[in-house]
Amino acid sequence: MKLYTFFRSSAAYRARIALNVKGVAYDAVPLHLPRGEHRRDDFLALNPHATIPVIDDNGVVLIQSLAIVEYLDARYPEPRLIPLEPVLRARVQAFAQVIACDTHPVNHLRVLQYLRNELELDEPRVERWVRHWIGESFRALEVLLRESAGRCCFGDTLTIADVFLVPQVYNARRFSCDLAPFPTLVRVAGALRALPAFARAAPEAQPDAE
Repeated sequence: MKLYTFFRSSAAYRARIALNVKGVAYDAVPLHLPRGEHRRDDFLALNPHATIPVIDDNGVVLIQSLAIVEYLDARYPEPRLIPLEPVLRARVQAFAQVIACDTHPVNHLRVLQYLRNELELDEPRVERWVRHWIGESFRALEVLLRESAGRCCFGDTLTIADVFLVPQVYNARRFSCDLAPFPTLVRVAGALRALPAFARAAPEAQPDAE
C-alpha cells in the first residue's frame, strides 16, 4: 500500500488515521502541495484531479478520503469505521460529510490560493474567510455532538466521524479559530488525538513535517 500524502493536508490526515486504525502498513509518498508537486505529470497520471490523498493498493489506485475510508472498511472490516446499522451509519456519514463536503472544500489550498492570487485578498481577509466557514460548520457539529458524544463522536466506538473531526480541528487551530463556543467538539477531538492511531497520523509526526 502506498499513500500519497502531505503532512499538513487534513484530507491526507484522515487517510493516515484510517490506515492506522485498521493496522494497515503503508509507504508514505510525500508531495509538497505549496510547491506544486501534486501537479507533476507522474502524479496527474494517477489522479487527474491533482488532489491528495491517493492510495495505490497493489495497482488499485483510489482518490478522495471518503471513498478511501469506505474502501478500507470493506477491505479490512475490523474494526469497522462505518457502522452496519442503518440509522447510525447514515448519521456518522452525514457528520463526516459536513466536514468533507461543506467545510473543507471552501478552505482547500486551491481556494485559498485563488483568493490570494486572483482576487488579491490580503492574508487577514483570507484568514477571516477560513475562520468564518469553519465556525459555521462547527456550530452545527457542536449541537450534534452534544446529543451523540461519549469518548468518541458517537458513543464510545470509533467511526468515520472521528477520523474526519480531528483533522478539521487541527485546521481550525492552524488558523486561530475561536474554539471556546465548541467545548464538546474540543473535548472529543482532544481525547481522540491521544489515541495511538491518531497520534501516529498527526502532522507533526510525519517524515515530511516542517
